[in-house]
Amino acid sequence: MEQPYLSIVIPVYNEESNLAPLMQRLYPAVQGTGKSFEILFTNDGSRDRSLEILRSFVQEYPGVKVIEFNGNFGQHMAILAAFEMSQGEIVITLDADLQNPPEEIPRLVAEIEKGHDVVGTIRQKRQDSLFRRLASRIVNITTNKMTGMRMSDYGCMLRAYHRYVVDNINRCRETTTFIPALAQTFASNPAEIEVAHSERAQGESKYSFYSLIRLNFDLMTGFSVVPLQLFALFGIITAILSLAFALFLFVRRFIVGAEVEGVFTLFAILFFFIGIIILGIGIVGEYVGRIYQEVRKRPRFVVRRTYGFEEQ
Repeated sequence: MEQPYLSIVIPVYNEESNLAPLMQRLYPAVQGTGKSFEILFTNDGSRDRSLEILRSFVQEYPGVKVIEFNGNFGQHMAILAAFEMSQGEIVITLDADLQNPPEEIPRLVAEIEKGHDVVGTIRQKRQDSLFRRLASRIVNITTNKMTGMRMSDYGCMLRAYHRYVVDNINRCRETTTFIPALAQTFASNPAEIEVAHSERAQGESKYSFYSLIRLNFDLMTGFSVVPLQLFALFGIITAILSLAFALFLFVRRFIVGAEVEGVFTLFAILFFFIGIIILGIGIVGEYVGRIYQEVRKRPRFVVRRTYGFEEQ
């Protein structure tokens, strides 16, 4: 069988209503590039008919391959599993919900062929709710500040990677990661292009409010020690100010005499600093938790079965 030039990677979790419309648009779009290709779906523990539909694609569409997880390991683990089994010189990730049109794929391929090693996308005229747009903006700004990276839209998974970037990603063995940010650390000539954005065709988003908070913490603690450094700096500044304030109170006592006023102000300041301390402990806990996950060395994902790879 001819070595594929393009690998299209799609994680799937409970997307039975979107899969048929996706393939009706995706397959012609990839064929239109004139390149040899493979399409890899990872079924991330779906509880609906997604796996059944994907298995039918293997029989109906040449070049379609399916990876079946034995449980739900998350979107990025599903992508990593497909990365490890992909063969293409250019690897493109795409969500199955049709919010990002597959027809944009030839543009990403063209950018990689111009010499870029990672091509990100920026969603134009986003059709998400106000809450999701606001949460996405907060994640983008916070992550850029904390990691020093410069990406405009971390949440858009329509992206293209050169083979050597994917190979370097495959060498990383951490159990918690965020692929767009990880790829950016290996990129020497990244680029971003604007793409269209549509409303979700069917079903509901798999990212809840809690998931977005977790994503933000994973990005901050997984790619930077800035949060720890900020709290160390805050501790130094607080210690200096406290010393200065204590000196002021000592001098004032000799001038004015003993006082009992300001008790409520003192408690307000005390509770503020207690809150800051608890937040700092929480951030340290995030780092400790990540270390704990890594040292256990449990499998990042478990592949139950594959379909369509027998032909290789």
